[in-house]
Amino acid sequence: MKQIILSYLLLLALFIFAACSDDSNDPVDPTPEPETKELIAAMDLSQLPEIELANPTFYDFNGNEKDFLSIVKENGVNTVRLRLWVDPENEHSGFNEVKTFSDELKSKGFDIWLTVHYSDSWADPGQQNKPARWSDISYSALKDSVYAYTDKIMMEISPDYIQIGNEINPGFLLPEGNIQNQIFQFLELMEQGIQAVRDNSSTTKIMIHYAGLDNANWFFNVVRNLDYDIIGLSYYPIWHGKSLTSLKTTMTNLSETFNKEIVLAETAYPFTLDWNDWTNNIVGQNDQLILPDYPATKTGQQQFIERIKQISFNEVEKGRGFCYWGAELIAWKGPEATDASPWENQAVFDFDNKALPVVSVFGEE
Repeated sequence: MKQIILSYLLLLALFIFAACSDDSNDPVDPTPEPETKELIAAMDLSQLPEIELANPTFYDFNGNEKDFLSIVKENGVNTVRLRLWVDPENEHSGFNEVKTFSDELKSKGFDIWLTVHYSDSWADPGQQNKPARWSDISYSALKDSVYAYTDKIMMEISPDYIQIGNEINPGFLLPEGNIQNQIFQFLELMEQGIQAVRDNSSTTKIMIHYAGLDNANWFFNVVRNLDYDIIGLSYYPIWHGKSLTSLKTTMTNLSETFNKEIVLAETAYPFTLDWNDWTNNIVGQNDQLILPDYPATKTGQQQFIERIKQISFNEVEKGRGFCYWGAELIAWKGPEATDASPWENQAVFDFDNKALPVVSVFGEE
């Protein structure tokens, strides 16, 4: 009898458990919250270490003397982009300077975004020259060098974002990495840099950077099988057209077609067409502007970057934000210099080194 009673109780317990486990009585799992994307609000400050050797004084909006980095950090800049050259003619933008500056920036709470040129000087759509130290080596040795150099960057600097090349429209490390007539070698060289990043970090985001809007779809189709995270575009009205509608459309189409996050890796705009030294400025005429919407005034500069931010973060679903190029390029050598800044009218500090209204855009929501 005891055994029968125990069996009965066991069956009763199983029945109650089954009833309580019925799907219709289970609470409905709440809909998961969508991931909140984080804004990349960046400035390229590659030349700041050189400029600070001249001991310029900077001022915030209220005219208070402060150091450059404190002013921009307080106004929402969260990422600093730095170029890296292999063997520059002096120490500027070389490995040691970039490593030291990166350490300082990290200590102040900035994320680090490196644009690795794989060259001794400027690499852009007009020039993608190999470093002198790699000029006479075999293609096999060149691949090994790209890996070893990138590996060193990752081990010693460990950036949050890294570009494999800078504005690599024609490829990089020419002639071996020419995208037009050495496409497989171009892709293999890119893979060496990418692999070095992946071998060192699971968190560093890899970016591939193209200048402009024209032919961008063709370019990113070429690199579609590479293991990267973010599409980077340069956009300057003087070179890449004056339609912000086209910019938005291109960013949307690229990010959706290739299922990648996207940023504006470089952009800038003048607050005046005047100059503060005798170095020829790159932008100096009204026909280089988007008029009448964005004149070369303090307000025009601010409103242009506000619109850039809206497009690159709020209006493009996979958009992550933007980087202001040349933010630091004041006329640091003085008014008589002919070899200083071609960009002081597009910096984010005015000719008295006072923060311009555009700086406030970086922290706005």
